[in-house]
Amino acid sequence: MLDLTDVALFVRACATRNLSAAGREFGLSPAASSARLAQLEQQLGARLLHRTTRQLALTQEGDAFLPKAVALLDAAEQASDSVGDASKAPHGLLRAAASVSFGRQHIVPALAAFLGAYPGIRLDLRLSDKIIDMAANGIDVAVRIGPLRDSSVVARKLAPSRMVVCAAPSYLATHGAPRTPADLAQHECLVLGSWNPWTFHNPDGSTATVRVSGRLQSDNGEACRDAAVDGLGISLQSTWSVYQHLRAGTLVRVLADYPVELDAQISAVYLNRQYLPPKTQAFIDFFAARFGPEPYWDWPEEPRKPAK
Repeated sequence: MLDLTDVALFVRACATRNLSAAGREFGLSPAASSARLAQLEQQLGARLLHRTTRQLALTQEGDAFLPKAVALLDAAEQASDSVGDASKAPHGLLRAAASVSFGRQHIVPALAAFLGAYPGIRLDLRLSDKIIDMAANGIDVAVRIGPLRDSSVVARKLAPSRMVVCAAPSYLATHGAPRTPADLAQHECLVLGSWNPWTFHNPDGSTATVRVSGRLQSDNGEACRDAAVDGLGISLQSTWSVYQHLRAGTLVRVLADYPVELDAQISAVYLNRQYLPPKTQAFIDFFAARFGPEPYWDWPEEPRKPAK
């Protein structure tokens, strides 16, 4: 019979790409970690990882075993959660993922309240702008923004993600403010990733699409936002990213009569399964209540404090 600690060690080694680092999470020395992985491979009759002093890579057999290993650990945790006092209070290690910008601005500031409300939960928060393979990395819940293209996950809306066009007062003083979307073609625009062209709703119900250009393009929203604050151009931004700058006046909204068509939503996603562990449900419920249909970043001047 497989030892679940060995299986968990293998999964964490795949996630961290470092067997020694994974072993430290279990209180194991590098030698003990290597021995336990070797024991698992012997029981399975297959080599799972190619190991050198500098890197770790899955074998073909390891790649096939990884999702089954994650499912095995999930099943064991679900069985544990379903009996006794464990079913009454969320507990255990919760692995959550979010984008770097949204995570730093809106997840991390809430962690003291979340962990204070659920003392039995330990949190492993992964911040990355790449879409993480939830099954392969043992992710329980991910916060994602925009349309969901993965049919293998279940989503719950946490909040809307509204878009605005904004610029610094210094830029507008020098270049003037665009009066219609078409005017953007004459301005320095800060292009975020592949968000080009920009599409707007006209007051008459039609849409206007404008291909923008400028000397600065970035794949990071915070970089475009900060460049806009410095007066380098006009930026298309999520309100959750620029709300503090709009309130402080370091950025000013332009084209307010032409709503951006890219408005999306912020969702908590989890793997499609019948049983949702209490720790995952707690995370989703907490942030759904904290953000909600009118999130604090969309409140007017003198905002209320976000819900605890």
